[in-house]
Amino acid sequence: MSANRARGLNGCLAAETLVQPGAAGFVEMGEAMTSVNAVTVATMKEVLDAFNRHDLDAIMAFFTEDATLEMPRGPDPGGSRFVGKAAVRESLATRFAGIPDVRYSEDRHFVCGDRGVSEWLLTGTTTAGERIAVRGCDFWEFRDGLIARKDSYWKIVG
Repeated sequence: MSANRARGLNGCLAAETLVQPGAAGFVEMGEAMTSVNAVTVATMKEVLDAFNRHDLDAIMAFFTEDATLEMPRGPDPGGSRFVGKAAVRESLATRFAGIPDVRYSEDRHFVCGDRGVSEWLLTGTTTAGERIAVRGCDFWEFRDGLIARKDSYWKIVG
């Protein structure tokens, strides 16, 4: 790997995790930030694991009280927006209820300072029986080691 790749964008130390389809484990590249309150790729893996367990208590432990969640679907061009920990939790509970087997895989993460990006493949089946498989990403903003904003995007399939 080149030094530029390991350093990430604009010389910022970054970390990236790639999950190779069908691979037995993770391949990690780069270096993570070392600040006491810094969110790292390991943190992002913990968040993803909580999402895959549908563990709302564990997920919400990563969010600030005034967190914002922006979902890809909704009445506005920006999707739906939920502000505050209670609203974020309710939105995520609705997601898990609507796609009971939702799972994020083939993920990779990048963290730089108070920002991060996760790419993933979301799969699942809606309660109406519709099978979903869509690539997407999340843009993250962190404050004091917690998630202050999660902005999700999905590729449009079809």
